[in-house]
Amino acid sequence: MARKSVRDVLRLDTVDLAALDPAGRPIGPKSKKAAAEELAATGAELADLQEALYAEDRRSVLLVLQGMDTSGKGGTIRHVVGLVNPQGLHIASFKKPTPAERRHHFLWRVRKLLPELGRIGVFDRSHYEDVLVPKVEGQLSAAAARTRYQEINAFERELAESGVTVLKCFLHISPDVQRERLLARLDDPRKHWKYTPADIDGRSKWSRYQQAYTAALKHCSATPWYAVPADRKWYRNWAVSRLLLETMRELDPKFPPPAYDIEAEKARLLNADPLA
Repeated sequence: MARKSVRDVLRLDTVDLAALDPAGRPIGPKSKKAAAEELAATGAELADLQEALYAEDRRSVLLVLQGMDTSGKGGTIRHVVGLVNPQGLHIASFKKPTPAERRHHFLWRVRKLLPELGRIGVFDRSHYEDVLVPKVEGQLSAAAARTRYQEINAFERELAESGVTVLKCFLHISPDVQRERLLARLDDPRKHWKYTPADIDGRSKWSRYQQAYTAALKHCSATPWYAVPADRKWYRNWAVSRLLLETMRELDPKFPPPAYDIEAEKARLLNADPLA
């Protein structure tokens, strides 16, 4: 019997967030120490694959990180994507649209920040913000939400056809752990800048956000979603690193062959007099 991959286990085929354990460890290491050891090995292989992707210069990867406040999008970027050469990365964060951005189609600002060929792009939040937040805030009708789901699906198909492999991770956190992390921000002066009173406003709409996420995950699943348990930071980081590694392995980027004669170049280098 074939061994299941992390993508097999975490792929969100049936969207029932209440049935998902945010503290679960459905596959992989059961301890923080074991996860750290595996993460180091994963990082070395990811770095090699990312270098080949960069050298190949004909495809790209887009890692989409979505989740409630404190689910660990920034931490995942630091501990997972930070394992590879920053020259081959493009990281973008999507906050509340500015007045200028609102004058355009909601995907306008997203298209501007897509990764170039050869890069791994990371979205800290993403195009899904423009269907999740307005739906929760009552600014988007059911019909308008359906239209946006269709536009997102078409957008992601377009990306796939243009050589962008999209890896979508939903970082699933529990309300109890979110409370702990928000309190930790308030207790640490070095983290006060990360806290905003709006975090409590969003928390008060937890059920509505869960419903909005359920709808988005369900209706925009042509490109698979992966549900990552995010209550344990170390497990979250391990899981996303393995999802990215499996995706990169499947792409199997290759270093391009040289467009010159290697032996001839060696001879030129050995015979060249830099002082002549």
